[in-house]
Amino acid sequence: MRRGLRFVPPALLLLAVLELTVFVLVGREIGFGAAVLLVFAASLLGLVLLRREGMRAWRGFRAAVESRQPPGPQVTDGLVGLLGALLLTTPGLISGVVGLLLLVPPVRRIARVGVQRAAERRVSSMAAGDLFGPRRVRVRVRRGEPQPAPTPAAASPQPVTDPGRAIEGEIIEPGRP
Repeated sequence: MRRGLRFVPPALLLLAVLELTVFVLVGREIGFGAAVLLVFAASLLGLVLLRREGMRAWRGFRAAVESRQPPGPQVTDGLVGLLGALLLTTPGLISGVVGLLLLVPPVRRIARVGVQRAAERRVSSMAAGDLFGPRRVRVRVRRGEPQPAPTPAAASPQPVTDPGRAIEGEIIEPGRP
């Protein structure tokens, strides 16, 4: 079994215990019937949003493919939205709150970046480039090391592009097997 998957069953058990505990605490505060209605309303809202987010993700994917853009950002945004709606559909107050948070645009943006980074780590550089477009690389300069003098071509803010040619290559990340 993969290393990370061995923690899934205990995590699901812990989540079920937490959901039940929170339900009982909320039920004591607002009443059992109101707590059941709250969970039921959240599940109904999740079903409605599941359909909406699914259609939105599909339209975004098709628009990216038709415009010959990498579909990765639309796919990851759609996955985060679908996960939020699915969590909202799942009966439970904790999963409902997490699902609602994933549907809020700033939180969704952060989650989308996390999903994209996780996907880029798990697929080859070529596949990541096809999905998400060219990678952005940060270059860190160490203090005290001599820096090359800027050339006039390097000072130019315009990127050099040649749509007719592609350069084959592989990104080699130091420290990774």
